[in-house]
Amino acid sequence: MSVRARLCAVVPALLPSAEADVPELLGPPGRRLLAQRGDDALWVQPLDDAFAPAGDRVRLPAPWPRRRGTWAVAPDASLAVFAGVHAVRAVEPSGATRWEVRHGCWYGACRDLHTSYEEYGDRADHRHPERGSAGFSVDGAYVWAHVRGPLAAGELGPDVVDEWLLLDARDGRVLARADAEAAAAGSFHLPHPVDPGQMGLSIGEGQDGSPLRWGRWDGTELSVRHVAGDLTLMGVSPSGERLMTVTHDQDTLAVRGTGGSVPEGPEWDAGTAVPRHPEAEPDNDEALPYWDWAGGFLDETTLICSTVEADEEWGQGRHWLLDTAGARTPVEVAYPVPVGIRPPMAALGDGRWVTPADSGEALYVWERG
Repeated sequence: MSVRARLCAVVPALLPSAEADVPELLGPPGRRLLAQRGDDALWVQPLDDAFAPAGDRVRLPAPWPRRRGTWAVAPDASLAVFAGVHAVRAVEPSGATRWEVRHGCWYGACRDLHTSYEEYGDRADHRHPERGSAGFSVDGAYVWAHVRGPLAAGELGPDVVDEWLLLDARDGRVLARADAEAAAAGSFHLPHPVDPGQMGLSIGEGQDGSPLRWGRWDGTELSVRHVAGDLTLMGVSPSGERLMTVTHDQDTLAVRGTGGSVPEGPEWDAGTAVPRHPEAEPDNDEALPYWDWAGGFLDETTLICSTVEADEEWGQGRHWLLDTAGARTPVEVAYPVPVGIRPPMAALGDGRWVTPADSGEALYVWERG
């Protein structure tokens, strides 16, 4: 059983693939942005509801190379935040630094509080550091940042490794800070789509686990909920009331409420819910499928996910639709053309999803045909 995908739009990349990361589609309907990190800048293009250009491209100069950190962009493209090895820096389109928050070095053996990228940029021992991340609230008022402690001013305590900060996007003022209770190799943020005071933080600790945190800011106090288990956050529903997660071992996919850790509906074990790849050897135990760390909500009750990593040894990777309100059986997506598989697809929350073209020079926007 399968469902056909219908191509809605082809969105050209802003930069050649040899000079940049794969482009990303950000924001809700009516406020779409196409963003792509190049060697020396982040480029952003506002899009209309048909995914066509709806304004001038915005260039936000980067303070350090693209392999040395992560980035986030404000919903109106007026500000980019670069989460680097030693600092979180907010940069305006003019290239001016609006603010900077310095923190501990993400290279695990380094205890220096660097004042600039130039201090360590050419050092071999800093070539492959761990990394944190940053994310804007849905309204752009706040920046949430996951950093290696301590900050340049003040400490939470001698045993704190990673910190989670809530910053005022206007001036970088630290509104709140909390112990992330993790030692990250990497992380990413997923915002609540309605409430600017809520944010998800998915942390990867390599083989050690994948802590998941959900933060709430009431204007005075930051509270952080630890979602039980080693889980990767794959998506937040359009209402913001449900989370899509996958276990660290990539076996089990589930939906949880933002207020509780227990799965609120069915769980899907890849080894039993998904058939083996049709070209896989039937008696090969290594041919069992497992979920990728990617996917999301097509709408409030429908999920999209993939088993590309498990499939690639045998043939074309597969994408799946899951109905949380009805049948438990995953339904395979049938595409009319080959689709790129790295990075995997992303859900847009309005019934559509996006995949990269094989060439990396465009994004395809899909809906159920």
